[in-house]
Amino acid sequence: MTNSSDKKFKNKLMKNLILVFVFLGLFSCSDYIDKPKNLIDQDVMAEVIAELVMNDQVNFMYQNRNMEAGTRFILKSHNIKPDDFVESFKYYVIKEEMEGIANDAQQILLKKDPKADQYVKDKLKKAELGMPQK
Repeated sequence: MTNSSDKKFKNKLMKNLILVFVFLGLFSCSDYIDKPKNLIDQDVMAEVIAELVMNDQVNFMYQNRNMEAGTRFILKSHNIKPDDFVESFKYYVIKEEMEGIANDAQQILLKKDPKADQYVKDKLKKAELGMPQK
């Protein structure tokens, strides 16, 4: 009889331990990075990312252009140090806020080039249908 009660006790203990670890995992994952000292505001981050995307496209079209100089210019025009950008980027990725920032950046780009809106919609529609893209 004692063997049976020991087994029940161990099973109950294991279930409780598993439950504790699950809750610890759920509550600790979202806060495992400290907020950077010079965290860039989400709206500013979206603007910078939109400008970096445009810079990347220019470099794609004019391949002799120095991408690093363009990136430094964009960060400097927003008074952002490269390390602050990297730390803020990491923070927003880990906090799962980067998708919203990327969507805001996309909206900024679409406002600057309304023709791009239809192009993006067409690409998304093709991607949803599983059609090969050009």
